[in-house]
Amino acid sequence: MSTTLSTAGRSGLVYLVGAGMLWGTGGLLGTLLGRATGLSPVAVATCRLAVGGLLLVALLAATRRPLPRNPLAWRRIGAVAALAAIFQASYFGAVAASSVSVATLITIGMSPVVVALLEQVTGRRALDRRRAGTIGLALAGLALLVGVPSGDVGTTGLLVGAALAALSASAFATLTVIGSRPVTGLDPMTTTALGFTGGALLLAPLALTTGITFQPNAVSIALLLTLGLIPTAIAYTLYFHGLSDTAAGTAAVLALLEPLTGAVLAAFVLGERLTPLGMMGGGLLSLALILASTQPRTGDRA
Repeated sequence: MSTTLSTAGRSGLVYLVGAGMLWGTGGLLGTLLGRATGLSPVAVATCRLAVGGLLLVALLAATRRPLPRNPLAWRRIGAVAALAAIFQASYFGAVAASSVSVATLITIGMSPVVVALLEQVTGRRALDRRRAGTIGLALAGLALLVGVPSGDVGTTGLLVGAALAALSASAFATLTVIGSRPVTGLDPMTTTALGFTGGALLLAPLALTTGITFQPNAVSIALLLTLGLIPTAIAYTLYFHGLSDTAAGTAAVLALLEPLTGAVLAAFVLGERLTPLGMMGGGLLSLALILASTQPRTGDRA
């Protein structure tokens, strides 16, 4: 197959890069929302899915877009809802049990590895040396950027956090692999709207146990709407759109734009300083992203 990117492939990369950069605002917005409202991390995740999904549902209703009639489309929506709920709940559970660095390293770092293994096992795409090297470079950059876990995390918390983060990574990887195969009669916006609304309903009982009590005000409502719109509704719609034109493995690596963007925003907005190792990690991660975006499709068997 030709190593030249087609117009559709370039468009898919643009969508995926946009999604990764918008995801990078999610950590900052979620942190600010938690500080402003006192919501638990799981409650923030539930509200994120609910607001993002319902905003898109309202848009679908306003444009009078019909609901899917294909049973396969509804099975895909159900799968997206379950995987989104597992991904969000497991990730924030990993943060609570261990630390942000453990959750981020394993969840985001493990995802492209799981996608590569799934594609290799199912015969969709072979894992060649360049692709393996790109993933390794990305993981090294992510480790330097995020940093190693602190010594404050106990052995039990580390093990529980690692297990939950691995579950989160597996859910996101599975979401990426199944999302790379389009379903007739189901577009990316409808997938995100109905899938994330369903995911919020699945997470709601867990969120209620943490206590969703806060006084709404202009700041908290603005943060909630922004969190639901930018890194959720828009970002995931772009991601599902890009998956239809780009290999799942490439999409999983480009998702590492999230921690890179988040680190830059944290430095400028929250005043967090990047260490020399962190800046080196950002450089390695950027190189890996460039290599992933120019990855030839010669190993694609599908």
